[in-house]
Amino acid sequence: MTKVTQDLQEALSCVKSGQTILVGGFGLVGAPLTLIEGLTKKDVKDLTIVSNNLGEAGKGLGILLNQNKIKKGIGSYFTSNRDVGAKYQRGEIELEILPQGTLAESLRAGGAGLGGYYTTTGVGTELAIGKEERNIDGVTYILEKAIRADVAIIRAHKADTLGNLVYYKTARNFNPLMATAAKRVIVEVDEIVESGELDPEEIVTPHLYIDTIIQAQQILTKVGVVSK
Repeated sequence: MTKVTQDLQEALSCVKSGQTILVGGFGLVGAPLTLIEGLTKKDVKDLTIVSNNLGEAGKGLGILLNQNKIKKGIGSYFTSNRDVGAKYQRGEIELEILPQGTLAESLRAGGAGLGGYYTTTGVGTELAIGKEERNIDGVTYILEKAIRADVAIIRAHKADTLGNLVYYKTARNFNPLMATAAKRVIVEVDEIVESGELDPEEIVTPHLYIDTIIQAQQILTKVGVVSK
């Protein structure tokens, strides 16, 4: 069976209420905007979203936020969307803040099958409250748990029909890590080519991680998000 589909809701059919979803992107750069738009039209709720940030006000994940479909956000830069702070103050969303490097390493650990890892980042701060501490060779570390999810929705530049992925510059960001750390992985891409057309040296994410491929219909430009 082919991994390529042109049906957005078919691509997102595995997403259910109450699931934990990994969403690629740094701001809106490298965010799977087409798949996010599909989620805004899907009848789901109580989602836990793991992402660097929850979009921007009224854009990307910000739309999903304003639809009250997000129960909890796990990420680093929620202040990029002022609506997140307002909802948090009203008790309408839970937030878990992780330093950006910790977020990346927690995803990598999840993809590697680890339960967690020890880090010095956050030691002595409020981010360490409630976390296990351990002294190793005279240095204090805190235990950070690995992150895994039910579904990852990510963005890449190119895919072949098998699902091998090539990324574009900084739009790569968290996407390759998230591709390894979920039970099902859906990717939207700018271009789909036949198997064998990608240079093997360019491939970052091997096809074994990818379940579904869809052509991107939303793109980020200097003037904002536009439809192809």
